[in-house]
Amino acid sequence: MITTHVILKKGKDKPVKNRHPWIFSGAIQRIEGDPRNGDVVDVWNRQARFVARGVISLKSQIRVRILTWRQNEKIDRNFWRRQIKRAIQGRETLENSSITNAYRLVHAEADGLPGLIVDRYGPWLVVQFLSVAVERHKNAIINALAEYAAPQGIFERSDTYTRELENLTPVTGPLWGETPADLIEIEENGFRFTVDIKSGQKTGYYLDQRENRKRIMPYLGGKEILNAFSFSGGFSVYAAAAGAGRIMNIDTSEDAHKMAQQNMWLNGFDDREDIYAAADAFELMRAYRDQKWTFDVVILDPPKFARNARQIKDASRGYKDINLLGMKLLKP
Repeated sequence: MITTHVILKKGKDKPVKNRHPWIFSGAIQRIEGDPRNGDVVDVWNRQARFVARGVISLKSQIRVRILTWRQNEKIDRNFWRRQIKRAIQGRETLENSSITNAYRLVHAEADGLPGLIVDRYGPWLVVQFLSVAVERHKNAIINALAEYAAPQGIFERSDTYTRELENLTPVTGPLWGETPADLIEIEENGFRFTVDIKSGQKTGYYLDQRENRKRIMPYLGGKEILNAFSFSGGFSVYAAAAGAGRIMNIDTSEDAHKMAQQNMWLNGFDDREDIYAAADAFELMRAYRDQKWTFDVVILDPPKFARNARQIKDASRGYKDINLLGMKLLKP
């Protein structure tokens, strides 16, 4: 039985009724009850009418993450099983596809599972529990993933700053089944890639750029390319396959460059004379600009520059600068 009710301020129920999955602390008039962090609560409007049901996070600006808009739906073990099953069924077209064996299996709020990220890398699942909402129900979620996704093992990468906003400590390590090797191999659009799911960026690989990597191939044949923020060389492998000329890879990480070169080798492009510069992309691109260096194609895939609203102004300046630099380095 739910004993806590979150009463919203006048008009603040409209976004929730329109299926916005978050309720910020400033939208709350009062809280009736004495909830613990991670408890399931009902959200009411000022007239004490049911609006939604979610999980309360007492330390976060996102005070309630919505789980359901149905008053008769219980948030129990079966709820998490249903949500996980539905998310997995929605990716069935990729499960036995020749396109890739690495893709996002659960995408947080988009799948009705706020704060839960699950990426599949072949037989392995990498999970991130980024909110109290899913942290409190970790066991039920892991059991559902094991049942419906049938992985060889599940590895946790809950090591992002997002957990700090929820007053959760970083956690990494095996959760279920076998423990993956330090480096694993995946396939994507006929290419092979080495992935570090234990300590690589994100959950190991930028899965969201799969279509972009393929889409730019027709523009790269015979071209000299600058690949800034190159990480493990995903765009560079596609460029090499498209018949690109020399590729200048820029990334601050020597380890990322080693993996990029490994990925080139995996795909038969180890005889190329590409350049791997371990440097700050901003600084090196400014130097190229001053030296009048130009490229046929400039690929920019920078990291997130803003972690919160206070950093948006500086982040916007950073994105403007990097795009302006990229345009200045393009051949006429």
